[in-house]
Amino acid sequence: MTDALFDSQLHSLRRLYSGKVRDIYEVDDRHVLLLASDRLSAFDRVLPTPIPGKGKILTALSNFWFEGTRHIVENHLTSLLIEDVLHDPQERAEAAGRAVVVQRLDPLPIEAIVRGYLVGSGWKDYQRTGAVCGIPLPQGLREGERLPEPIFTPSTKAPTGSHDENISFEQAAEIVGFERMEQVRSISLELYRVATDHARSRGIIIADTKFEFGLDRDGRLLLMDELFTPDSSRFWPADAYSPGHTPPSFDKQYVRDYLESIGWDKNSTPPELPPEIVTNTVEKYHDALLRLTAEGSL
Repeated sequence: MTDALFDSQLHSLRRLYSGKVRDIYEVDDRHVLLLASDRLSAFDRVLPTPIPGKGKILTALSNFWFEGTRHIVENHLTSLLIEDVLHDPQERAEAAGRAVVVQRLDPLPIEAIVRGYLVGSGWKDYQRTGAVCGIPLPQGLREGERLPEPIFTPSTKAPTGSHDENISFEQAAEIVGFERMEQVRSISLELYRVATDHARSRGIIIADTKFEFGLDRDGRLLLMDELFTPDSSRFWPADAYSPGHTPPSFDKQYVRDYLESIGWDKNSTPPELPPEIVTNTVEKYHDALLRLTAEGSL
């Protein structure tokens, strides 16, 4: 795994935070450098095996979507290049293709999730209650079925190693305010609509996705972190889809399925991934990138 980056080392900048995938470095009081490592998380745990090149794929795909959705909402990207803030050639090489200089924002303490299909925790919730995050759905829906309309289902943000918790819109509004949540919901649903139309034309179904938002110094809402990547979304091949089961995916669900197949309890130290699982994961991520960005713009 010599070509994989598990932990970045940019000593010329002060590291502010390391998340499940991204490392954040301070540039100045208005900007940070956001670097996507090759770490992979599953079930809210960082796995010990990196996925070579994954961070570059996430960065390229996020940048593609960020540039193509500015008409919906502004985002954290700036005109600054990594060459403007990293002067050491070795550090530039480490950050190349996987880092961007972005606005320093105050993140909202919730994740904005949009679901277009009944899968994952939404399917489990529906089986128990007939609803997803308090939103009633028609009876008789099957696993993986397309919903009548996409639904907005926020969640809390949990620290690394803990689990996010699905909450209702009303609970989220108590945290960040009703008007702000109305704004987040409206933007999230429009982003999902635009992206799913584009993805379907490329043979990919975006079953669900999550967004992160933050506020700038003037209190404006901006999109941040990553956007419509295999880490933040469920990507399904459209030609393999049929309701009643979950189709094979282009995203890290493939790794989740492997971990469940070997009986990992999701609480103990995560196991190493075998080489074939790593190779197949790289191929799935790369395939998604090529399909979605083939023509260069939305």
